[in-house]
This record gives sequence, C-alpha cells and structure tokens, in this order.
Amino acid sequence: MSILERFSTIMRSNINALLDKCEDPAKMIDQYIIDLKSSLADVKKETAGVIAIEKQCTRQYEENEEEIAKYQNLAKKALESANEDDARVFIKKYKDLEAKRDALAANKENASGNAIKMRSMHDKLVEDIQTLEGRKAQIKSTVAIAKTTEKMNKIGDPSSGASAVGDKFADMEAKANRMLDEAQAKTELNAPAESAAESLAKKYVSATDADVEAELARLKGQL
Repeated sequence: MSILERFSTIMRSNINALLDKCEDPAKMIDQYIIDLKSSLADVKKETAGVIAIEKQCTRQYEENEEEIAKYQNLAKKALESANEDDARVFIKKYKDLEAKRDALAANKENASGNAIKMRSMHDKLVEDIQTLEGRKAQIKSTVAIAKTTEKMNKIGDPSSGASAVGDKFADMEAKANRMLDEAQAKTELNAPAESAAESLAKKYVSATDADVEAELARLKGQL
C-alpha cells in the first residue's frame, strides 16, 4: 500500500468511526478528535519518512553532480598534461555518472512531490484538529440545550398539569360532600321515631290564629 493510499485509509476509518458513534454528538466529537490525533501521529511518522527519502534522493543527485564536475575537471587537467589515456578514463567515468543523472533527477522530483503532499496532508490534519477543538465547546453546549429541551418536552406543559390537579381537587371535594350528605342522612335515619302524642303536642304549641290577629293589630297601632 502506498503512502497516499494508507493516509486515505486512515481518514476513511475515522469517518466510519464518526458515523458509528453519531448517537451522542458530544461524545462523538471527543472520540473523533482522539481518532484524528492518533491518525496525526501516523501521518507525522509517514511524513518524516517521506522527507527523509526526499533528502536522500536530493543528496544522491547532488553528489552525482559533484562527481561529474570532479571528473570533468580531472579530464581537463589530464589533457593539459598531454595525457590522453588518463583523460579517456576520466571522461568515461563522468559519462557513466551522467547516464545516472536522469534517473536520480526523477527520483529527486518524485520524492519532493510526495514530501509536499504529505506536508500538506499533515498541515491540513493539524488544522482540522484545531478547528474541532475550537468548536467542541459550542457543540457540547448545543447538545446540553437539546437534552434539556427534550426533558422539558417529556414533562409537558406545567399549566396543563396544574389544571389536572385542580380537577382532581374538585373531584375530591365532591366526594367529601357526598360523604357528608350520606353521614347526615344516616344520622337522621338513626334518630328515634317521633310518637303520635309528640306530634300532636306540636300542633297546640304553635301559634294560634288569635295570636296572629292580636300581633297584627298591635303593629297597626304603631303606625
């Protein structure tokens, strides 16, 4: 697996982990940041390796260029000394080195491109982590408000609850009144029956017609 493919796999695994934990956004963002930081450690290691390869390829290319220049200079000095055989040896050497130049240059270019991409990915991952860290408090506050609102929805309208309590008290009051009425009725039923003589006595105790007429005359006299 190439370096870029490995990085892509790391990021996809983080996204899948995020989706698996989406029940609670507050816990989700904490876990996602942990996953990203773990991935960042892997990316740092990979980036360091790519940069090391870039430096190695650059060094090999530069050393080859120095060797070419060295043997070119020696070939010139051999010719200046009228020693063509030595010049031929030096010329063959730097020609062999020149044959390697294109391959070393290609390696250097590819390594440099990989290093640039890995640095970019590393910096982007660091930026994403910093952004999420900054938004974490806001997200957790939003989740807390949402949970409180949900609890209030489950509790319901307080006024409707008070109305229900009032209706309950009214029912209890009506029941108490019925109990009192029943008790009074039982008291009346339990009272001893009035005899015929007692009933007849009340008739004679009540005011007579004559008494009424006398009181009427008295009131007229006061007018």
